[in-house]
Amino acid sequence: MSIKVIQAGPLTTIQDRGRFGYQRSGIGQAGAMDQEAYAAANKLASNLPGAAVLEMTMMGATLEFTAKHLCALTGADMQAKLDGVPQEIYKSFYVEAGQTLTLGFAKTGLRGYFAVQGGIDVPKELGSRSTDVKSHLGGLEGRPLKNGDVLEVGESDGLPPIYDSLPVPEFLDEVAVRAIPGPQEDFFTEKGLDTFYNTSYTVTPQSDRMGIRFDGTAIENKAGVDIISDGITFGSVQIPANGMPIVLMADHQTAGGYAKIATVVSADLPKLAQVKPGNKVRFIKCSILEAQLQPIDIVLKLVDKLPPPPKPKSKGVWGMLKEMLGL
Repeated sequence: MSIKVIQAGPLTTIQDRGRFGYQRSGIGQAGAMDQEAYAAANKLASNLPGAAVLEMTMMGATLEFTAKHLCALTGADMQAKLDGVPQEIYKSFYVEAGQTLTLGFAKTGLRGYFAVQGGIDVPKELGSRSTDVKSHLGGLEGRPLKNGDVLEVGESDGLPPIYDSLPVPEFLDEVAVRAIPGPQEDFFTEKGLDTFYNTSYTVTPQSDRMGIRFDGTAIENKAGVDIISDGITFGSVQIPANGMPIVLMADHQTAGGYAKIATVVSADLPKLAQVKPGNKVRFIKCSILEAQLQPIDIVLKLVDKLPPPPKPKSKGVWGMLKEMLGL
């Protein structure tokens, strides 16, 4: 079973959760930029976590199918059409042999994800199928897809998804992301820190999978921002000499020589994965403890929204006893 790429789009790559454990050798993480949308796509396509999907940036691909498949689209709304019929995002759907799925420009968000049951089947390199374009590693020949490529689909059990629809996230032109203090926070003056945490920054067109670059008020430092290169992580916020923040993303380098003022909380990175040039971003100071407790808050809020448990059909022993005693 295979999928033919009729139109690849400007930047469509094969991605999974990422490539871990090799940064000490200079090999980056790669993987899906929006990990939430990536995970949702695999849920809807009845895949196990870690299956490879297509990540499409700004504009989607046009795909032709040679067999019946269970599929899903998440992330940016790229106005998908299946044989000319509009196809909703965040809903499971089936395609038949001979059908064509066409995706256009992103109406909301920036990056869209396409998952197929069984996953995109390319060889794993260093434990991952993710495409690292800079290193020409993983994916299909280590490069973005091009017109005429043929993608093989992996084996699957053919079971229907547990979830056939999921809530569609809201992509805003102005977002706030939480950030914990970075390892070189003391390189910056009080004024510089106040600027970083209390000023909105504008996303620039120079942003890519390596990093989100911003324009705005320069962040003041004490005596320069050059350091002996040390480790970088997904979400590190570097401040180069011009004082404009750069948030390092999925294709970040493994080490860098600019002071890191903060690290964006991992739960908020999907927001940054979907911002477009011209969008506004504000950084909110957050402690490590607050960042760790946030997933618990989400679970508690979800529990609060659950309907109350059904009342028992019988009174039970305790109920009958209370009735007998007139309690």
